[in-house]
Amino acid sequence: MKSVNKVTLIGHLGAKPESRYTQQGISTASFSLATNECWLGTDNEKREHTEWHQIITWNKLADYVKEYLDKGHYIYLEGSIRTRSWSDKKGSIKKIVEIFATHIVSLEKTNM
Repeated sequence: MKSVNKVTLIGHLGAKPESRYTQQGISTASFSLATNECWLGTDNEKREHTEWHQIITWNKLADYVKEYLDKGHYIYLEGSIRTRSWSDKKGSIKKIVEIFATHIVSLEKTNM
């Protein structure tokens, strides 16, 4: 059976994207993205929660992110969830969940 690993997010960049190149010369960029949700609690008080997502982009999409996106920028993105783990210097296993973005659209209003 086939399965699907697809993520769609709309949110604001937490910081200016960090760009770099792999040893093979492949462009990559990473940034954090904040998504927010609001609701009324049982006491009728407004509740809010911000979720932070770690985003990774590659190749031309990474070049676009580096050139056009900045902290606070409002975007729509599509991608997939990736989990990786490693051992730190003390031998403890560390784990991170990242979103590998394959499509990004700026939702910023532009002056024409």
